[in-house]
Amino acid sequence: MKIRLASLNDIEGIAKVHLESWKTTYKNIISDSYLSNITLEGRIRNWTWVFNNSNNGEVIYVIEDENNQIVGFLSGGKSRESNLEYEAELYAIYLLKDAQCKGYGRLLFNRFIEELKLTKYESIMLWVLKENPAINFYKKLGGEYITEKEIQIGEDRLIEIALGWKDI
Repeated sequence: MKIRLASLNDIEGIAKVHLESWKTTYKNIISDSYLSNITLEGRIRNWTWVFNNSNNGEVIYVIEDENNQIVGFLSGGKSRESNLEYEAELYAIYLLKDAQCKGYGRLLFNRFIEELKLTKYESIMLWVLKENPAINFYKKLGGEYITEKEIQIGEDRLIEIALGWKDI
């Protein structure tokens, strides 16, 4: 496995992972009608916008398999939650189903933490759907409950939980 900073050339690979991981991770959490309407073209548009509008200090990492195929990604940077006392935020981390439970998520997370330390961040937080099984992954990494809120995705009203690390 190889972890590296993402480039514009990675947009399609990131979009594919994002699309596929949403369909597998959120099956039975988010409505099938919503998930079936997510398209690769839409994800490519979203990630093109992200790359063209990222703020200073935001990073996107990809993890590739032995065939140089992107099997996961992570994005993060300065916290978007001004009302919470955490400096940095993990915006997204997704792995293809076949790449899960192999330690790749931990490798991506640890690489991001290394970057945050280099840029003098001391704390980090993230949002995760309460029903997402990945919540256990974050808790094993030391994430602690901060707060929760109700959000809407399509027609679904869901609970999202904030987890944080006060001292990275």
